Amino acid sequence: MSRVVVTGGSGRLGRNLVAGLAAAGHEVVSLDRVRTAALDVDGVEQVAIDLTDADATAAALASARADALIHLAAIAVPFSAPEDVIMRTNAALAVSVLGGAVDAGMTRIVAASSPTVLGYGNPSGWLPDALPLDEDSPTRPWNAYALSKLLIEQTVAMLHRRTGDDVRYASFRPCFVIAPEEWGGAPTQQGHTVAERLADPALAAPSLFNYVDARDVASFADRLLEALPEIPNAEVFFVGADDALAEAPLADLLPRFVPGADDLASGLTGTAPAFSSAKAARVLGWRPSRRWRTELAAAPTGARQLP
Repeated sequence: MSRVVVTGGSGRLGRNLVAGLAAAGHEVVSLDRVRTAALDVDGVEQVAIDLTDADATAAALASARADALIHLAAIAVPFSAPEDVIMRTNAALAVSVLGGAVDAGMTRIVAASSPTVLGYGNPSGWLPDALPLDEDSPTRPWNAYALSKLLIEQTVAMLHRRTGDDVRYASFRPCFVIAPEEWGGAPTQQGHTVAERLADPALAAPSLFNYVDARDVASFADRLLEALPEIPNAEVFFVGADDALAEAPLADLLPRFVPGADDLASGLTGTAPAFSSAKAARVLGWRPSRRWRTELAAAPTGARQLP
């Protein structure tokens, strides 16, 4: 097993990913602004740090004595801060954290990007070349958040060009993350419950009905760290559930929210999602294990009851 640094470890995705890696046997160092009681578990060390301080970040990465890094820390919601602040913050973190990991001697480096790099939701219009979307779909960011996430992927590619295969890299694009407590009615990242997103398709439509359970992202990260030395270097992966966060087929729903998508979406019948994680299955042998129907049904009393 590895000693892994996770930046942003106290966040919604971070604390589940850190806990999952620790449960899998890794030693984990979580770097975030604050510590969280949720990570006071065996195998996890928490360090409170302002990662926008490049010198402090470099020192923390060096003192961690880790062999792997997973970089999650970022302003995580589009338009949650001024565009220039989002761009400056996320870009600076990418360079200082990922470059600092190389300088610290880490040999496996993973960075979280976002499906938003594809440009869906553009107010001036957007249509993909094909559905479902995958890693070959063209990137067309239209806001600072999406552009900053694409810059993270490009920073990984830049560092790969610098170090060659002495360091192993990957980027991943997690879909709309749902933490375990959110199946039971806690608000999701956008402030709505899962039940509300299902009841009103307009709430999930901006993300094209994509989602992933945070615990599945943790299992993906565990598998990726193991596989990095053997797979092609600096690959990009979508990480999402195998179904859509919708009760109706996307062949019916997407044309309502993405003008002109009728023919493109016609193959998304049944529970098929708009985003494909087939590459992760093919290259890593990883598949998500959780779907909203089973997770909601198993949630504590008070969660939405299935029809």
